[in-house]
Amino acid sequence: MTRQHHLKGVLLASTACILWGISGVAASTLFKLNSQVTALWLTQVRMIIAGLGLLILGQASGVKPFKIWRNRRDSIQLISYGLLGLVPVQLCYFEAVKFGNAPIATIIQFLGPFIISIYFFLFKHVTPRRSEAIGMLMAFIGTLLIVTHGHLNSLAISPVVLFWGELSAIGVATNTLIPRSILTKYGAMTVTGWGLLVAGLCLNVFTPLWQVHVSLDWPTISLLLVIIILGTVFPFLMFANSLSYILPTTASLLDAFEPLAATVFSIAFLHVQLTGFDLFGGILIILAVMALSLNVRKMMGVLHRRTDS
Repeated sequence: MTRQHHLKGVLLASTACILWGISGVAASTLFKLNSQVTALWLTQVRMIIAGLGLLILGQASGVKPFKIWRNRRDSIQLISYGLLGLVPVQLCYFEAVKFGNAPIATIIQFLGPFIISIYFFLFKHVTPRRSEAIGMLMAFIGTLLIVTHGHLNSLAISPVVLFWGELSAIGVATNTLIPRSILTKYGAMTVTGWGLLVAGLCLNVFTPLWQVHVSLDWPTISLLLVIIILGTVFPFLMFANSLSYILPTTASLLDAFEPLAATVFSIAFLHVQLTGFDLFGGILIILAVMALSLNVRKMMGVLHRRTDS
C-alpha cells in the first residue's frame, strides 16, 4: 500500500464523515425553515430514496442485490438491521436534532462505541482494559458536562434531546453489531441499500408518507437533496471505498470529523451558541471514542472468532 493510496483513503473517509456532519446541520436548518417537516417524514424520505439509489447503483455495477432474499436467515437478519439498527441511528438522531441542535445530537450519538463495549462486557464477558475504563470515564465526564453544564442538580439540555440522543447512540451499536455476517457475504452496498429501503417502508406503519402534507418549495427541496445525496449516498460510497486503501481502525478514528463538522458548520451558518462546557465535554467524548475505537475492532475480532469456533 503506497503513501498515495493511504492518503486517498484518509481523504475519502474524512470527507464522508464531514458530509455526515453537514447532513445533521442541513436537517436542523430544514426543521427550522419548514415546520411541516417532521423527523419521521424526513427519515422516511431519506431512507427510501437513498436506499433505492444504492440498490440501483449496485445493480448497475453487477453486485446482484436481490441475491440476499434467497436466504431466509440472511433476509431476517437484514430486516432486523433495518428496523433495529438503521431506524434508531437515523430517526432518533433526527428527533434529537429537531428538539436540540446538530452538534449536541451528533456528540451524544458518538457514544455508540461505548454501548458496544458494554454489550461485550455483559453478554460476551470481555472485560474492558484499563485504557477502555479510562475512556469510559472520560466520556461519562464529557456527557455530564454537556448535560448539566457543571450544575449536577439540574439539566442544561432538554430531557427529550437526551432521550433521543441516547437512543441514537444505542442505534450506532446495533447498526454495527447486527449486520456483521451479511456485510461480509453480500457487501455493504446491498446490505445498506436494502436496510434503508426496508426501514423506510416499514416506518409508513406509523404515518404513511403519502398522508403527510409538506410544502416542497425550493429551499426545502435543496436541503432534502443535501441530506439524501450529499449526506447519505455520497458519504456511504466514499467511506466504503476508503476501506480499500486504509484499515478499518484508521477509518473509525476519522469518525471524529462528524461531530467536529456538525459543530463548526452549526456555529458558522446557524449561529448555534455552545458553552465552554459543551465544547470541553465534546472534546472529551471525541478523544475517548477515538481511543476506544481501536479496542472495539479488537473486540469484534474476538466475537467473530468465538462465533466461528
